[in-house]
Amino acid sequence: MQELGLALPFWLTVLIWIARIVILVFICTLLAWLGVRALDALTPHIHERQRIGEHPIATGLFIAGFFILVGLVIHGAATSPTAVGGSIAGYILDFRTWGLAAISFAISLLLGIALLRIVDKLTPKIPFINVNKSPVGVGIYVFGYLVFFGLILHAAVTTPF
Repeated sequence: MQELGLALPFWLTVLIWIARIVILVFICTLLAWLGVRALDALTPHIHERQRIGEHPIATGLFIAGFFILVGLVIHGAATSPTAVGGSIAGYILDFRTWGLAAISFAISLLLGIALLRIVDKLTPKIPFINVNKSPVGVGIYVFGYLVFFGLILHAAVTTPF
């Protein structure tokens, strides 16, 4: 098994680095998709996936939030500390980072929904359910969730082990 380090040509090291980033982006995109579906299920009075498609601004906000999330994941994967000298397969298929991203997904989703409900109860004059009256409102809500989740994933990807 070849090791990642100075013995490899620079171009090969860059290709391995890119492969790691691409794999992490696909995994985190899957988690984001699951997150939006879970958000839909955990907030039954707000129909995220249905309402976003009703207005072009809402759709644009969703896409913008998605791009910010992916950008945060790419930045995290590109700047995360790397143990030079380990195996190439272990570097690309870093199951500890994947596991941390999955755990972060679950915790951030549950914590985000819990905090949303607590703040909703603490601010009775601001009914959060009203966001469902406007596709743009729902788009902004999901945009915020995607940025929130992107920051969580960025932290998970850059956490050194």
